[in-house]
Amino acid sequence: MIPFNIPCYIGEEDTAIRDAIEKKKLSGNGTYGEKCIQWLEEKMHVQKAMLTPSCTAALEMAALLTEVGEGDEVIMPSYTFVSTANAFALRGAKIVFVDVEPETMNVDPEQIAAAITEKTKVVVVVHYAGVSCDMDSIMELAEKHRLWVVEDAAQGLMSFYKGKALGTIGHLGTISFHETKNYVCGEGGALYINDPSFVERAEMIQEKGTDRSQFIRGEVDKYSWRDIGSSYLLSELNAAYLSVQLEHAKEINENRLGTWEMYQEGLAHLADAGEIELPFIPENRAFNGHIFFIKTRNLEVRGQLIQYLKQRDIVTATHYVPLHSSVAGKQCGVFSGEDRYTTIESERLVRLPLYYGISKGDVEYVIQSIQQFYAQ
Repeated sequence: MIPFNIPCYIGEEDTAIRDAIEKKKLSGNGTYGEKCIQWLEEKMHVQKAMLTPSCTAALEMAALLTEVGEGDEVIMPSYTFVSTANAFALRGAKIVFVDVEPETMNVDPEQIAAAITEKTKVVVVVHYAGVSCDMDSIMELAEKHRLWVVEDAAQGLMSFYKGKALGTIGHLGTISFHETKNYVCGEGGALYINDPSFVERAEMIQEKGTDRSQFIRGEVDKYSWRDIGSSYLLSELNAAYLSVQLEHAKEINENRLGTWEMYQEGLAHLADAGEIELPFIPENRAFNGHIFFIKTRNLEVRGQLIQYLKQRDIVTATHYVPLHSSVAGKQCGVFSGEDRYTTIESERLVRLPLYYGISKGDVEYVIQSIQQFYAQ
């Protein structure tokens, strides 16, 4: 069986976790947490990074920091994971879903522009498959209309837009270290703060609404409840695992990109023949090989292909069911404009096995199996 994903494991994580245990500091912001934060801030040129229990938690912090609430509107693509919308719906905001660009499955800036009203407060962009959205156009819109931009870069660590790391372009950015991502710690995430005005409050929100961070730095003689917040800290055990992954980030990235390129080259003739569509990477966007997907002609063919590959012991995956078509999506939001691409394109998309260490032989077997399906 060729699985769809195996969580990344380098081989040194056990040692780091044992060391964290021996240090007898297991809660957040310990030695390993600080090590990960330093790596993110230095390597990704982040003004301020904070480790969180998940990317979902980082998005919830972003919703609190942008102070969305009843009467506010938050624009985002419908083609995304539920956490993107949940974080803002929890604060009472109305979610305004918009269409994607079919080539990248990223949010269409023109649809964002058309959806902006006097109630719009935040735009959330999702960098699908680790490929950047058109951030120049989106930031221009945000500046013109005085909107906050939150980058959901859950899939985007080690991806760049015109040389800038994803998550560092908007006012706030979020990263995931879930076991399905390129760099993992089981469950984990990070919040990037690119606007200094958010830093002090973000520290309080992360520490249950207290000024504990200031107390630790010796800036106050005791800490107390100052704001709303929650427990948004990543434990040292998770951070220890993650620190090893970050140390080997270049190696992991090159390995995944090698697999991605094998798929791209091996399936190119089927794309040339019009049987499938392959991922499109626009100029000035360095990506991290997070996902390799193909698009079949329609939903029926996708189902047949998935079943054929399953019979050959290959596990594939579809992806998001558009949020505007879900029960909660209809309750918490509306779709602005025409659903020209979101639904129909999502029904054609299938993701192929891609993980650190997958063998060339397995990748070749997947490619051959897809070729055989279309040769029937």
